[in-house]
Amino acid sequence: MPLGPPKLPGIKLPSSPLDPLRDIIRMGRERVEKAGSDIRSLADEIRGSFPGVTSTIQSESPLPAAVPQPSEESPPAPIATACVACAVGHFSTSSGLLKETLRFKGEGMTSHEILDRIAGALEEQNGLERVDLTQEKIQNLPQWERAIAEEALTQSRQLRHRLETIQSIDELEQLAADTRTYYLKLSRQWYRGRFSNLGTKKAEAIAQRVGKEP
Repeated sequence: MPLGPPKLPGIKLPSSPLDPLRDIIRMGRERVEKAGSDIRSLADEIRGSFPGVTSTIQSESPLPAAVPQPSEESPPAPIATACVACAVGHFSTSSGLLKETLRFKGEGMTSHEILDRIAGALEEQNGLERVDLTQEKIQNLPQWERAIAEEALTQSRQLRHRLETIQSIDELEQLAADTRTYYLKLSRQWYRGRFSNLGTKKAEAIAQRVGKEP
């Protein structure tokens, strides 16, 4: 006895459910082929109308030009120039702090007011030596300014060592006086050198605004 559903006479069984999908694929292929044929015909017409021009129809867009990559070896960054003006500012702050400590000398060297101001002066000189007046930066200065920077660096080290070893009010008073004296010297040296290297007209204009030393 045969398996499967019985065939009824005079009734046509439905087609496979995949037949509609096959029809869609076939129609799509036909349309793609027709579009390609139309493009080729258009290209032939263009070549016939303009014999001197070669027209190429490409199936894919051309790749963009390669972007040049930066060199792996970048030039070293230039070393910054030492800041003598900053050194003037550091010595000015240290001088002011040490001058203020003398207001509290009656409290003795262990006074918080004195110790905190000594710490502040130490911080100023450390910043000057490690940031503003490193040897690498000093080498980039003009000759006239380099000599001032070298002396300021030496004076800063001496001041820092004296601050680190100070033991009495008498030493503190002498240190405050010495720091004030050198601060004024440094300021005058730098401004005079700067004015001398600005050119005559510009130096005179600045001197008129800030006043000339008698």
